[in-house]
Amino acid sequence: MPSFDVVSEVDKHEAQNAVDQANRELSTRFDFRGVSASFELKELVVTMTADHEFQIDQMKSMLTGAMTKRGIKVTCLEFGKLEGAGKQVKVKATMRQGIDSDLARKMVKMVKDSKIKVQASVQGETVRVQGKARDDLQAVMAMFRSDESIDMPLAFKNFKD
Repeated sequence: MPSFDVVSEVDKHEAQNAVDQANRELSTRFDFRGVSASFELKELVVTMTADHEFQIDQMKSMLTGAMTKRGIKVTCLEFGKLEGAGKQVKVKATMRQGIDSDLARKMVKMVKDSKIKVQASVQGETVRVQGKARDDLQAVMAMFRSDESIDMPLAFKNFKD
């Protein structure tokens, strides 16, 4: 019986490339000349450091633009609170991974409501979809890709025929 797994994960290499691209843009921007501002990525947590709060807001838009260009959904970013005062201000942006149980249940409900002849089940942080026909599985993939209410970057793994 053909099946596939739906997982939510961010490509670490693309995330590093997006942060590097944002750092390059930071070094060329006129309004950041002479300012000690930087992006740093460690374990899918981007730390933005700048001198003032308004610069952090500009850096957020630079980061989201770079991530969009690299094909990473911006909705997986979760911005933390502003830390520090005076000379340096920091904000941490965490990239969420994994399908939480609410989203998994919602995806299973979407599959059942679609009347496509497949079964969906939650297995930890993945959703397994099984069906008799390969076309039905591809229809479910298309449905997940087109749905705007799913705000996580989805990947389809372990497609078995």
